[in-house]
Amino acid sequence: MPQITIQELTIGYRGPSLLSEVSCRIEPGEKIGLLGRNGSGKTTLMRLISGQEQAQSGTIEMSEGTRVAVLPQDVPLDIVGTVEEIVARGLPSEMEELENHWQRDQLVERILSQMELDGLVQFQSLSTGMKRRVLLAQAIVSKPEVLLLDEPTNHLDIDAITWLEGFLSSLPSTLLFVTHDRAFLTRLAKRILEIDRGQLFDWSCNYPTFLKRKELALHAEEKQQSLFDKKLAQEEVWIRTGVKARRTRNEGRVRALEAMRSERAQRRTTEGNVKMQIDAGERSGMLVCSLADASFGYGQKVIIPPLDLTIMRGDKVGIIGRNGAGKSTLLKGLLGKLAPLQGMVRQGTKLEVAYFDQTREILDLDKTAEENVGLGKSMITVNGKTKHIIGYLQDFLFTPEQARSSIRFFSGGQRNRLLLAKLFARPANMLVMDEPTNDLDTESLELLEERLVDYEGTVLVVSHDRSFLDNVVTSTIVFEQEGIKEYVGGYDDWLRQRQTGKKAASLAETNRKTTNAIPASKSTSSQSEYSVESIATAKKMSFKEKHELEKLPSQIEQYEAEQRSIHAKMAEPAYFKKAQSQIVKDQRRLSDLDDLLVKSYARLEGFLARDA
Repeated sequence: MPQITIQELTIGYRGPSLLSEVSCRIEPGEKIGLLGRNGSGKTTLMRLISGQEQAQSGTIEMSEGTRVAVLPQDVPLDIVGTVEEIVARGLPSEMEELENHWQRDQLVERILSQMELDGLVQFQSLSTGMKRRVLLAQAIVSKPEVLLLDEPTNHLDIDAITWLEGFLSSLPSTLLFVTHDRAFLTRLAKRILEIDRGQLFDWSCNYPTFLKRKELALHAEEKQQSLFDKKLAQEEVWIRTGVKARRTRNEGRVRALEAMRSERAQRRTTEGNVKMQIDAGERSGMLVCSLADASFGYGQKVIIPPLDLTIMRGDKVGIIGRNGAGKSTLLKGLLGKLAPLQGMVRQGTKLEVAYFDQTREILDLDKTAEENVGLGKSMITVNGKTKHIIGYLQDFLFTPEQARSSIRFFSGGQRNRLLLAKLFARPANMLVMDEPTNDLDTESLELLEERLVDYEGTVLVVSHDRSFLDNVVTSTIVFEQEGIKEYVGGYDDWLRQRQTGKKAASLAETNRKTTNAIPASKSTSSQSEYSVESIATAKKMSFKEKHELEKLPSQIEQYEAEQRSIHAKMAEPAYFKKAQSQIVKDQRRLSDLDDLLVKSYARLEGFLARDA
């Protein structure tokens, strides 16, 4: 029996309906990703299911006793109290009865422990990411049968997102969630619902399969509409040339033409893509920023320990770290907005910096989109071309009516698009972006990735979007437990290099122990030979195994040398301007080398550990 049944649901505000007579069934325990362009009605549908809004027509039926909980897109500003108090507010009203207080306290304590929250901390003192974790705890403390999540990964760091993926996967509740995080969507969604031009499409597949099917469907739709328009044009010619023979013309054909005209008038075309352009302005100096043993902090508190770092023109650098690790502090240090506690910071020349702030504080909610971007001017010049501000905003999918409206009622995705429009309205040879992907729809996100890859300036981007990092950055600065380290490539490259590093450290420790066991009288050159011989003798290896053991160290050295060579090549600013086929070839070889090194290390460790 379906848990939720949606029948002939219609709702709209101004303009075309957001949802037009849509129907759907949701079974218990399903994990469903809800997709659609910004403003298509995703949040509205979830508000309808939760009962926060009423449809103009149609029904939503729930199976008896179904409890629904919601995680909103933005953190409400009026929430006060301790974490424990906030979480307890998610319990059903019957738990407030006196005899149930022990059970109430037990449920709250269990969820606080499960989600690693300190119940005594004041909610207002937490970071945005931790606040969202508290609100998630509030949503699930009552064990709802249906959980509605609107952008659950916003403001969460990668560790928190990974934890959330595992937590939600094990949750028995039915999940309906909206997210811009493609990696999160791929790992969690088993079914895709898409809102497109007022209709709700059920793709009944995971996200990677949806992408393939969607591309084929759009191609088929385009072809079908092209044939329809061609036939309509032919019929229009016929009706005009048939005026002289009006008495004998085919009235059925005339009625069919009128029906075609009506169908064409009612067609809702696909929403266009953002046409963003980035004006890199005047080229900066070759050196953008250099840190030499520089540390940063406030007062006596050191947040960024002594660090050596060089950023050159054209570098695209991603910054990864848990919330509160000091990413914003590092950005301020790199931009010269925070003086170092020690060491030296050297700024490059001719820098024109544009800053994307995830809190959107540079947007004035009481002004219109036109006023926010134009700053009192009616014309704007980008890449040498002058446009009216309304036309420029249309490139970012804002209608003239929206451009002249207050942005207070814009959705999160619309505000982020407006922030991008404001950011790219001025020339800048250095972009500093703090979580630019939040709330953007997939189409806008992919276009932003393309523009940043083609951008000739320097990019510093703080992001927890794993796919975005893989697609854009050429190197990654990671806040790890051991300190701040720089890696070549994106998120997946960091994971591979970190894994290889752990294997190398483990091998070095094993080799150190083996070396210490060798008699000190042997020379350095003979120690290696002695080691192989003694191991082969002590482990009673066959001739084939002994030969393999002798070759392994040199093989590992060759693999590592080739790996370093590819990393160095990929770190060059002009590397990503090469042919795509060459880039793919290098990435595949790098992946193969990682696998070969892991297998070689494992084989060598196996020899050393045998009979140990």
